[in-house]
Amino acid sequence: MKLFDFPGAPNPRRVTIFAKEKGIDLETVHCDMSKGEHKTAAFLKMNPSGKIPVLLLDDGRAIAESVAICRYLEAIQPEPNLFGRDPYELGHIEARNRQIEMELWTQVGTSWVNGPIVGKMGIFKQIPDAKTASDKNVTRYYERLDAEFAQQEYVAGDRFTVADISLLSAVDFASSMVGLKPDEGLINLYRWHKQVSERSSVAG
Repeated sequence: MKLFDFPGAPNPRRVTIFAKEKGIDLETVHCDMSKGEHKTAAFLKMNPSGKIPVLLLDDGRAIAESVAICRYLEAIQPEPNLFGRDPYELGHIEARNRQIEMELWTQVGTSWVNGPIVGKMGIFKQIPDAKTASDKNVTRYYERLDAEFAQQEYVAGDRFTVADISLLSAVDFASSMVGLKPDEGLINLYRWHKQVSERSSVAG
């Protein structure tokens, strides 16, 4: 299997961490987004949305979207379980992962699109007020997470799941590329971040 990736892109990183947790080796294919390789006819046949990551299977079929790819990997390698062992966990982990995507990832994305790095590219008409609002929303979400981590070890409870992978990728991207590093006073959030960052799938 081949994973189409680009250095620094957060969504392919989610798949990479997930695969390492599973002990699945994925061949990485460099897709140079700066050269528009994700918009070529050949790439669009794999993913009409023209986005990474894409997982190309050995039989030539392709799967797009990071969580969808992770679900495929979970299906072919059920353990260690990362999506839920019973009906409650399946629903709860899904909900937590969805909240991170809809309430944090979307806001980080808005700040990214309207931030200085994308601004230098000159490909979008930026909206400063949108960035101001999304920056505040990210900060508030960090504070919410800090309160939650005072009560639980991981995003969805007492064990590491796909929701932790989603959150880690979001926080790291926001911190390094968007200028939205959590306040140092959020000690519970930083405790969680240190703990998950030390996992071999992340640090290795």
